[in-house]
Amino acid sequence: MQKKQPIGFFDSGIGGLTVLHEALKLLPNERYIYFSDGDNAPYGLRPKEEVRDLTLDAVAFLAKQGIKALVVACNTATSVAIEDVRRSYDFPVIGMEPAVKPAVMSGNRKRVLVFATELTLKEEKFKNLVARVDTEQVVDYLPLQELVMFAERFDFDEDKIIPYLKTKLDGLDLSRYGAVVLGCTHFLFFKKYMEKVLPPEIQIIDGNLGTVKNLKNKLAEHLNNGSGDVTYFLSKKPMPAAHFEKFLQFLEAQETVRT
Repeated sequence: MQKKQPIGFFDSGIGGLTVLHEALKLLPNERYIYFSDGDNAPYGLRPKEEVRDLTLDAVAFLAKQGIKALVVACNTATSVAIEDVRRSYDFPVIGMEPAVKPAVMSGNRKRVLVFATELTLKEEKFKNLVARVDTEQVVDYLPLQELVMFAERFDFDEDKIIPYLKTKLDGLDLSRYGAVVLGCTHFLFFKKYMEKVLPPEIQIIDGNLGTVKNLKNKLAEHLNNGSGDVTYFLSKKPMPAAHFEKFLQFLEAQETVRT
């Protein structure tokens, strides 16, 4: 492994940019290759076997680019195919895991609500995670598949998203919850809208920073000390940076508003 080798990031679409956004802040000197399988997005409603095959095909493409590590920045692909990827390659492979454990262990003694795609919620990997940490049986689930499509279309119209969220949350007694876990990387794009419809005492938790810290630890002495850059691919086709960077700029703007 060479320090100047790039780090591969893979997602079914643009959700993984929320993880790359954290990586660019924590590891700005690294070289990155971001692979968005936009031609086949979204993965969340596809059959498990198809998601596995698409994931392995994308990772094979990234491996040919000479990456030193891989971040599977997609909860659905992680839940379906991460073990197959790890068995196939020698470089470090970091996946996404919904931050259920820190939410359950927060100590507020309230319930935890996990937002995710339907396929993630059905997968054994997710069920096993919950079984390990949810000893008090306080975790509930809510699929929000449509948010993935809103993000992929770069559609952040509050007049569409707020009513959608309110409809999905209708019938839930939100006073029972102390935390919401974002179990899909796309969902971080909608954090500001969630803050408007959820009670202020509910903490919104995502696993992106933890994933990037794990990446940093795995690379250890192989971190790059030169200048960083990002190369983008859309389903194996090189793409101009502007196609993706508008999403990164949107995330940056949301952070500025919150601070």
